[in-house]
Amino acid sequence: MSIFTLHGKKIWVAGHNGMVGKAVMRLLEKKNCEILTSDRHSLDLTIQKDVNHWVAYNKPDVVIICAAKVGGILANNSYPAEFLYQNLMIEANIIHAAYENGVDKLLFLGSSCIYPKHAEQPMKETALLSGPLEETNEWYALAKIAGIKLCQAYRTQYGADFISAMPTNLYGPHDNFDLQSSHVLPALLRKTHEAKLNNQNEIKVWGTGEPLREFMHVDDCAEGIVFLLENYSDLSHVNIGTGEEISIRELTEIIKSAVGFNGSTEFDTSKPNGTPRKLLDTSKINNLGWYPKINMDSGLADTYEWFLENYQ
Repeated sequence: MSIFTLHGKKIWVAGHNGMVGKAVMRLLEKKNCEILTSDRHSLDLTIQKDVNHWVAYNKPDVVIICAAKVGGILANNSYPAEFLYQNLMIEANIIHAAYENGVDKLLFLGSSCIYPKHAEQPMKETALLSGPLEETNEWYALAKIAGIKLCQAYRTQYGADFISAMPTNLYGPHDNFDLQSSHVLPALLRKTHEAKLNNQNEIKVWGTGEPLREFMHVDDCAEGIVFLLENYSDLSHVNIGTGEEISIRELTEIIKSAVGFNGSTEFDTSKPNGTPRKLLDTSKINNLGWYPKINMDSGLADTYEWFLENYQ
């Protein structure tokens, strides 16, 4: 029995055009609720009075904050002011407007980069603020930490039912496959696909292939978000992940299999490996009764199918 029902509720998915937002929308469409959306042309989330007006007019019962300015290492290093300012404004405006207008429940979506660079593995929720952040994305991480703390502050001071969820590395339909700005999995998928098209004998991969990473299909993330909305109400943020890790070398082989590329892999050991290990402790959400369903083989096959049909 859930503690909060989404049945018949008006739910605003802020950031509905992003990978996570689209996955949440696909899931909510199966439930008996009304979905509210706003695109960046009709509502600038960085302008407080506009957000307040939109929420007051549309009266959502539930708010899911998937909206954020995102990017890779290069973008974070190049535009630190934009990453910090825009993400702070987006979350602060939505959270405050939700409180002002009596929204029943709000979920803020963070990122696993909130945890310290050298956090003990797997990373528990309690690791937050226990050490320095990874320098290459600290501006984005700081904004996400502020969002968690803002939800906690409104809960503590006003009793608002605002919660936060921290997903692991995500992949799936609507991912970013741009080789200049994408994350490791979509970049490898595209690189392998193009190697197959060009009849190459091998693909080149940065580093040794030894670093361990955790990956979760975005549809599992959406399931976790909806599960927390219905079953969780407390101060602490909650990790959403698989609790399993895979080496970049293993990931490369699974991607080659999904794409049907039979060439070899050359690991360029002159290039950096990045963090050796990054794994979330998911015991909190597991103890509530939620587990992911999609394994890497089927998840990658689904993602590659979407890539073939949609990517230009």
